[in-house]
Amino acid sequence: MAGNGDIQWCFSQVKGTLEDDVTEADIISCVEFNHDGDLLATGDKGGRVVIFQRDPVSKNSIPRRGEYNVYSTFQSHEPEFDYLKSLEIEEKINKIRWLKRKNPAHFLLSTNDKTIKLWKVSERDKRVEGYNTKEENGTIRDPACITSLRVPTIKPMELMVEASPRRIFANAHTYHINSISVNSDQETYLSADDLRINLWHLEITDQSFNIVDIKPTNMEELTEVITAAEFHPAECNVLVYSSSKGTIRLCDMRSAALCDQHSKLFEEPEDPTNRSFFSEIISSISDVKLSNSGRYMISRDYLSVKVWDLQMETKPIECYTVHEYLRSKLCSLYENDCIFDKFECCWSGNDSAIMTGSYNNFFRVFDRTTKRDLTLEAARDIAKPKTLLKPRKVCTGGKRKKDEISVDCLDFNKKILHTAWHPSENVVAVAATNNLFLFQDKL
Repeated sequence: MAGNGDIQWCFSQVKGTLEDDVTEADIISCVEFNHDGDLLATGDKGGRVVIFQRDPVSKNSIPRRGEYNVYSTFQSHEPEFDYLKSLEIEEKINKIRWLKRKNPAHFLLSTNDKTIKLWKVSERDKRVEGYNTKEENGTIRDPACITSLRVPTIKPMELMVEASPRRIFANAHTYHINSISVNSDQETYLSADDLRINLWHLEITDQSFNIVDIKPTNMEELTEVITAAEFHPAECNVLVYSSSKGTIRLCDMRSAALCDQHSKLFEEPEDPTNRSFFSEIISSISDVKLSNSGRYMISRDYLSVKVWDLQMETKPIECYTVHEYLRSKLCSLYENDCIFDKFECCWSGNDSAIMTGSYNNFFRVFDRTTKRDLTLEAARDIAKPKTLLKPRKVCTGGKRKKDEISVDCLDFNKKILHTAWHPSENVVAVAATNNLFLFQDKL
């Protein structure tokens, strides 16, 4: 993986219809590569999971191409109704997390607001024929007709990919689940909602351990909620969670079973000159991700991405502004609710770059070595393979250069909230409303 500031990104593929009438159910709500990057899963607001598989030819061709084909599609969650609370529970998939592969099948966790499911995705290309007690179509044979014994034979058949739910982890969250994270031991995982984090064993569905609980005795005293949580990539006892107050807490499960006392608190004191009515809202952290090496983490708030060293709590070691030009627009963004959008962020495979989304279908790539940054656009008019992405610029003043777009012309309905970076190559997946764009480096 090269220094990412010098990368020229080019269009690889777009998945999904390019029509303008987008149904709510088709809007992509999460994107996740598996551990070797051969599979890419998306979840949508209609409760469906679509898995794409890397095209073997594109993987081995020279130069490589980042092309994926639909591998499996299944309905993961259905809309439900909680009769006790008279609440509708949406089917929207909030998060997908892959488990590391141990056998030919693939396993992934998917969650909506209340229920987490473990799915097994497996291939079948053989079938058994010639049973003694049943016909090929499945009907049971009359025992009186069976005069001779047959030896069942295995016949090849067309490849079938089957997704089956193996475990359902329900009834453990009072509030909406915002995060799931598989532990490095690959045996346990956490799920977090607004006020609590639970620890589960992948084999046990009827009990979980509550490891963080920030619910106040009197709910009127509630001042913050949990916004994201993640396990450390290598140390199975360490987890981090971020809050709506702009803090990140690191907890060590070895020190106490209930991690209400954090080991470390990462917080940047606010600059008093920037203080405004919106300060609290825009300092809320929408996503936190530990680096692949486990030494750093990134946190995304409304206007910026910060890089933290786990050894230094006082302030971030790097700060990148995502769309500082929106600071003057916070009032109208508050009125149209955009200020509450939850942007995610992700690391490149070697931790040298960071990616996160913005409005107008823009997404940002920051190179940590060269300190260069790029604004790129996931747009339909570039949808030809190998088309180079032109860096975009937003201008705030009155005078606009030829290739710039004015901040007043940005489309706030087009937003990139979910992005994912291939674990070992410069291939990125970007969800733009109901379309999944794939981009790669131009080698």
